[in-house]
Amino acid sequence: MAGFSAHRIANANIYLDGNSFFARCEEIELGTVKAVMSDFQGLGMVGLIELPDGLDKLEGKIVWNSLYYDAAKKLATPFKSVQLQCRSNVQVFNSAGLVDEVPLVTLMTVTFKEYALGSYKPRDPTKFETPFSATYVRQLLNGEEIVRLDYLSNIFRVGGEDQLSKYRKNIGQA
Repeated sequence: MAGFSAHRIANANIYLDGNSFFARCEEIELGTVKAVMSDFQGLGMVGLIELPDGLDKLEGKIVWNSLYYDAAKKLATPFKSVQLQCRSNVQVFNSAGLVDEVPLVTLMTVTFKEYALGSYKPRDPTKFETPFSATYVRQLLNGEEIVRLDYLSNIFRVGGEDQLSKYRKNIGQA
């Protein structure tokens, strides 16, 4: 019988356009790949069901622990996209303890939607939140692709399997 292993992610680092922002962020929320659903009912059906209509917008945010010029000049304009990379370490534990560590890498093309000028209080560190919208995401665990979503190219892959190949063919995009 194969033993149980627990995976834990306890930290990460982010990069904007390839530049590390080590220890400058307090938190990052990468967002959620979420289906847009609509109700469906038909004669003879005893109930109402939901069916997917597509994918919802992908939004996230970064919470900065201070204001940094090299980040701020990328965050302040909504007219230029930024390549965001979040790299984390996945610890793998079993009954023997820590047995492995593997990379989790999330690559995104994002556009920042707001630029906070700050809120200041005596003896209280200021935080700067920058929400973003993404048009591309690709996530890899230990080099294996989990998800790839490119809104502008109608690409959606899960575990390497193309979820939209027939759709693209049917609309003449293949």
